[in-house]
Amino acid sequence: MTISRRNLFKVGVAAGAALSIPSVLRAQTSPAPDRTVRMVIGLGVFDPVVSTSDTTFTHAFAIYDTLFGVDSTFAPHPQMVGKWRVSDDRKTYTFELRDGLGWHDGTLVTAADCVASIHRWGEVAPGGQLLIARARDISKKDDKTFTIALKEPMGALLSILAFQGPFIMREKDANLPPTEQVTANIGSGPFKFNHTLAKPGASFTYDRNEKYVPRTEAPDGLAGGKIVKVDRVIWDNIADQQTALAALQAGEVDFLSLPPVDLLPVIESDPNLELQVLDKTGQDMFLSMNCLQKPFDNVKVRQAMLHLVDQEAVMRAAFGDPKYFRTVTSIFGNETPMSNDENTGWFKKGGDPEKAKQLLKEAGYAGEKVVILETTDWREADNAAQFLAVELRKIGVNAELAPSDWSAATARLDNKGPVEDGGWSIFITSEPEAIRGNVITAVTLTMNGEKGWVGWPQNDEYEALRAKWADVETLEERKAIARKMQRIFWDYASQVPLGQQITPIARRKTLTGLIGVPAWIPMWNMQKA
Repeated sequence: MTISRRNLFKVGVAAGAALSIPSVLRAQTSPAPDRTVRMVIGLGVFDPVVSTSDTTFTHAFAIYDTLFGVDSTFAPHPQMVGKWRVSDDRKTYTFELRDGLGWHDGTLVTAADCVASIHRWGEVAPGGQLLIARARDISKKDDKTFTIALKEPMGALLSILAFQGPFIMREKDANLPPTEQVTANIGSGPFKFNHTLAKPGASFTYDRNEKYVPRTEAPDGLAGGKIVKVDRVIWDNIADQQTALAALQAGEVDFLSLPPVDLLPVIESDPNLELQVLDKTGQDMFLSMNCLQKPFDNVKVRQAMLHLVDQEAVMRAAFGDPKYFRTVTSIFGNETPMSNDENTGWFKKGGDPEKAKQLLKEAGYAGEKVVILETTDWREADNAAQFLAVELRKIGVNAELAPSDWSAATARLDNKGPVEDGGWSIFITSEPEAIRGNVITAVTLTMNGEKGWVGWPQNDEYEALRAKWADVETLEERKAIARKMQRIFWDYASQVPLGQQITPIARRKTLTGLIGVPAWIPMWNMQKA
């Protein structure tokens, strides 16, 4: 459940402003039930440049397309690109778009759309910022061809474009500043956003794009052919998990992405339902601290949090059954090639509250209030926040919970001020390990200050290593850099790992063909019996 680095704007009527008459006519005819899928997914922001929310990215993968996509092993493959070549000095890449690419409004996709989309994405995404800094020129060559000219060779370029790379938007949409949300929802992807049936706060509807031309390769991760096998997908926003589960059991919805862990046995016993692990590497839950304000502007207070946290106890409070979680000490997770044990001596089974108290004393902690954002509509994070507040109070920290729903909590994150002015101290979230293992694109692992992710840690040596990671070619070289990065990261201690969880989605057995990727739910290839 990765969150936005910027505001999560409330979606209003403007979301349906850009609508063509043919779309209206199509929306008036409802597809057959066996060609319609209902999923419990709440969407707050449409624009994947404004927000890195999992649901925003799932929405973007439905209506937009990408230049490259990653397969199940995270290797890059062309998606919108038909042909590409690199110069002998490996500094200039030339990309030619494949045939059959058209916008939902009936116009053709052009190289100018791609160039504008890369530039807008490059202002805020970690991989994009690195690419823009290294680029000598990114420009259109003709209507189907564009080039990226680099100052120096960059071995990770295709990986950057493929993994959390730019979603390609129309040039006029991509010309908007990255602080202004694109709400037109007109892409070139396999699904069309149905503006007529949009009910912000209740449901959003996606219709099959009849004119979409998929690639011929078999679907694999986010690469290959995006073949849509249903006519309509409806996202129902049901905040209460038990209500959502009751709807799944009654056949009112087909898919539930976050079934309550304590109710998984109920789902397993239902002959019409199935649990399925789509994200094989799982998610790492962690807390992020506001490094700009007291008390966490002091490194010793942040390090105290590393020693205080008892991961097993937190995860038991959050998820209950130990079969769904593990402890984690690497910033890159347990399952990725970058995972390592550098500078992890702070970890102790059961935590070390005495060491935490000692560090607080050395830091001169004077009872400053610590505000923990408590997301009441995400039960596991809610439980973890309440547990953490109790543990902090035990060692003399003036901890206070600030309960709200997920949307309100994430909207508060952009407030960099003190807690007395509506700011925050601690925020709990999670991120797929697969993302944390990709050094360049993992927004939560940046340390570029106020230009970066919430908490705003800053360390120039770390950022230089992250940039160097993009240059080296071999896995061993990248692992060596990852170890150096982790040493710095845990010394700075802007985050504290709470544990790794691997939890299934719940679906009706009539819904099949789901593609397993971390965090996001590709809607192509799935079908109903």
